[in-house]
Parts: sequence; C-alpha cells; structure tokens
Amino acid sequence: MKIKITSKTHVKPNKPILGKQQFQLTTFDLPYLAFYYNQKFLLYKFQNPLDLEEPTFQNNVVEKLKDGLSSVLEDFYQLAGKLAKDDEGVFRVEYDSDDEEINGVEFSVAEAPDVSIGDLTVEDGTAKLEELVPYSRISNLEGLSRPLLVIQVTKLKDGLAMGLAFNHAVLDGTATWHFMSSWAEICRGAKTISTQPFLDRAKARDTRVKLDLTAPKDPSAGDGAAEPPQLVEKVFRFSDSAIHTIKSRANSVIPSDGSKPFSTFQSLTSHIWRHATLARGLKPEDITVFTVFADCRRRVDPPMPEEYFGNMIQAIFTGTAAGLLAAHGPEFGASVVQKAIVAHDARVVDARNEEWEKSPKIFQFKDAGVNCVAVGSSPRFKVYEVDFGWGKPGTVRSGSNNRFNGMMYLYQGKAGGISIDVEISLEAHVMEKLEKSKEFLLIEEEDGKSLSNGNGNANGNGLV
Repeated sequence: MKIKITSKTHVKPNKPILGKQQFQLTTFDLPYLAFYYNQKFLLYKFQNPLDLEEPTFQNNVVEKLKDGLSSVLEDFYQLAGKLAKDDEGVFRVEYDSDDEEINGVEFSVAEAPDVSIGDLTVEDGTAKLEELVPYSRISNLEGLSRPLLVIQVTKLKDGLAMGLAFNHAVLDGTATWHFMSSWAEICRGAKTISTQPFLDRAKARDTRVKLDLTAPKDPSAGDGAAEPPQLVEKVFRFSDSAIHTIKSRANSVIPSDGSKPFSTFQSLTSHIWRHATLARGLKPEDITVFTVFADCRRRVDPPMPEEYFGNMIQAIFTGTAAGLLAAHGPEFGASVVQKAIVAHDARVVDARNEEWEKSPKIFQFKDAGVNCVAVGSSPRFKVYEVDFGWGKPGTVRSGSNNRFNGMMYLYQGKAGGISIDVEISLEAHVMEKLEKSKEFLLIEEEDGKSLSNGNGNANGNGLV
C-alpha cells in the first residue's frame, strides 16, 4: 500500500488548564507499563465522493476532528500530558499548560488514494493495518518521552481510516471508549460532553509503589528457551441466534449448587476456550488457563463510577485439565469461568493489590498462563456508535499490538442486537482446525444435509 503522511501536528486543550496537574498511577495502572500502546482502528465509508475532495476533506473532516479534539481535551487533559516519575520511581501522569516539553496529542494526516475500504477488510489479519495505526510495538513505558495518545487519519479512495494508539498504563478500554464517544459528540455539534470523566485516581488506590524501571521491556519476551510461535488472526462473528444457541446449550443443565444461570459472556468465552483447547490437541492432563481482564469499577468497595478515567482492570485467572474441558459439555467450562468471576470480589481485588504492592511485577504476555485463552475488551462498549458526523464506522478492530497466543478481543457485533465479534490470535494449525470445527461454528447436519450456507458460516443459527 502506498501511504503518504501529509502533515503532523500536536493538539492541546483549547483552553489552558490552570496549574500543574499530577495524578499518581495506581496499582491498577502500573502492571501494564511494559504492555504496548493500545491500538484501535475504525473505518468510515463516505457516501458522498465530494467529501474526499480538497479542500472539503481538510476543512470538513480534518479540521473538524482537530477542533473537536482540542475541545474534548479540556475534560480529558491527561491524554495530552506525559508520564513522569519522581526520584523514588513512583510513576504519575501530568499535564502543565506552561511546560514546553508537553506537546499534547500527536495528530497525523495521511493519504492512500489507491486503497479502498474493501482492500482493508478482505482479510482478518492486522498486517495491512500497520501503516494505518501508529505506534506498533511501542511500549507504554516510552510515554515518559512520547505522547500518550497518537492519532492517524488516512484519506482512502472511498472513505477514512482512523488509527489510534493509547498509552495503556494511563487508561483501560472503558475509559478509551468514553473518550472516543465524547470526542465524536463534540464533533457532531455538542457544546459540552454529556458525561464528564472522573479524574481523581487516588480515590481508586493511593499507595505509593516504587518501581525500578529504566528501559522498556518486551512483553512478548519468554524465558529464552524457544522462539514464540507464528500467529494468525481471525474474526469470528457470532450472530444473535448463535449467541442464543450457545447460551441455551450452556444452561441446558441445571447446576446442582444453586448458582445463577450462565451469562452471555460466560457462555460464549467458555465455548471458545473449550474449542480452542480441542483444536490445540493437548494431552488430557495438560492444564489450560482462562484469563479475563475484568473491569473492577463495580467490584471495589466503595465502587468507582463508570466514568472513572484510568485503569480499573485486573486479570482473573482460572484453569482446568484439557481432558476435563473436552469430556464434559459446555456447562462445565462455563461453570469454571463463572466461579472465578463471581469469586473476584472487593476482598480479592484488595488482596491482589496488596500482594502486588509488596512485590511489584510488570505484566508480560506469558503471565496470562499456560495454554491460555485470554479475554480483553467488551461487547458492552458501543464502538459502532462513534459517529463524528459522517456516519457510524463500518469496521472496528484492534491493531497488531498486545496480541499473543490465545488472546481474544470481544466487540459489539457489527450486525447489531446481541451479536458479538471475536478477534482471536492462534497458531496457524490450531486456527485451521478451529475454522473446520462444525461444533464450534454451530453448523448442524440433518439427514446428512448441512445447514451451512456453503461458505463455512452457519446460516441462521450460526456465524454471520
């Protein structure tokens, strides 16, 4: 792809923020310093070709985005700041309108006149997105000298590609999409945003944690014993009817312990965990780990508001023997997942934080667990509602960063309703088996006739 950067500027809050603002990073933030920037990618198809002509595109699209960004940064000014640390190694995010070293948000404009929306959606891999989404393989720790938010807007043949990189040590997915919806709201003409961010991180945790980190660490680094496997990426789109089928099957056996019915999340993620484990061909005695990066805003005591700006996630781990997962029905895996999530209450959250504060450990991908399936993002995020004034996005994806074997990201389904899109990274031979699994794809046969529509995706009660 021929992509040319035509301009690069920095955007600061429209109005000066009085005084030097400093917010100590919390125990919820710090473990992700060695993660890469969190990348998001949105595609917008323009209905009117004239909107892509100059100077219309520059005036009505680029300048609108930049003006809206400078306005919304008055509320989300931490994103215009930088990481800093004191002499004891305590990290913070800070913003000072008078500090010339703080440049604000990096905003680039590019053009790829020969690239269409279809060129970027014909396959699920992220290799084609690397030139469209900034900061591939840039560690969050580099936020000490780099912007905390980097945006690239690329004019395509028939639309716009927006690539963003957020410093994951500063905010999680909930805060990310709160920012995105607020920015879009301003661009659509609102004078103020409808929901203000809650910026006081000390209310979540105020323990001073001293870290000795001088250079970025590669989160994908292993123990040096073997090269990491080559991974492929796939998006599985679960329709409304597929979700209903998966959930009803998980709940077909009434639990004897009186536990609640399995949720959509528990049913779907355990379905994927079970079938990824089967596709891996593990020995019956091999342990497989399920990890979910869970929002703790409502788990802590007292609970934090949904608008809390920062990270409020913790990794919840559970696991079982591969043979047990394979031998039992879908209710078994769903029960394992449910028990781990229910048990992760305020007491467990606090205990985990206290343990980490005594012996800080920066998270690496291998810490997600052996033979793992790990879950990030959430279908609760209204990603297809991010409308800057020219319509809703047709595609929302994660970038190439922070992907490892078994990592999946859940998104609100493009089809609407309760549909869910699942991005997952697996070894090529495992993905091949998963794509051929009729049970995973919910392809049923009746009298020897497949209910599939012929292209491997189930029609009606399966994937779309």
